[in-house]
Amino acid sequence: MDHRQHHLESIRGGISLLLSPLHYLVNLPVQIGEWAGETLATREALQEENTRLRSEHLSINARLQRLAALEEENARLRALLKSAPKVAEKLLIAELLSVDFDPFTRQVMVNKGSSHGLYEGQPLLDAHGIMGQLVHLSPVNATAMLITDPSHAIPVQFNRSGLRAVALGTGAAERLEIPHIPNNADIQVGDLLVASGLGGRFPAGYPVARVIHFEPDPTQPYAEVVAEPSAHLERSREVLMVWPVGWEEEAEQ
Repeated sequence: MDHRQHHLESIRGGISLLLSPLHYLVNLPVQIGEWAGETLATREALQEENTRLRSEHLSINARLQRLAALEEENARLRALLKSAPKVAEKLLIAELLSVDFDPFTRQVMVNKGSSHGLYEGQPLLDAHGIMGQLVHLSPVNATAMLITDPSHAIPVQFNRSGLRAVALGTGAAERLEIPHIPNNADIQVGDLLVASGLGGRFPAGYPVARVIHFEPDPTQPYAEVVAEPSAHLERSREVLMVWPVGWEEEAEQ
């Protein structure tokens, strides 16, 4: 009769309405499981992607650092080669291998030696000025004494006045002394000192230092003159080895 007359339809609807929360509760564990599985899978995928992106980021940063270092090195080499025509026709670029940390000396080692044609007494330059000269050689490397070494002296000339003098190393990184300068000498702070070329060892006219202190002393026969090297002695990584005119005769002596 219910099949034909549908007398219980409203009762079934009410019962279905009452049982719907039960159906939801029965399906809830399955839905939670599916949601948890999707969440964990998404989280794992995000972690893997994050790890991959972090690795790529580190790799890209490393490449950028290498490119920046190469760009700086290229700029320094360009500066060296740009200054080369001023000093000699024959030249060779070398790199610093080590620095002597002895507080009483100022010496460095370069990665070129006698097998590359270098000789003792050969001048060492950077893009800004004279750095020193070679004092010890081996077939594959060489030791250079910087102009600030206490044992080093270089003939110089004041570029503005033409006065000749000798610049002595003091052992300090950025200090040269010019002794035996008369109190009435025409010297000013900022004057450029260039190599005089006397002796034929250092290329004439190449920058050596600038005067940073000049103080006449009436109680003494000579004034106090202090200069700062033009070369970046504590910063240069690449150096220029040059063969000045007449270097063969100097080397034979």
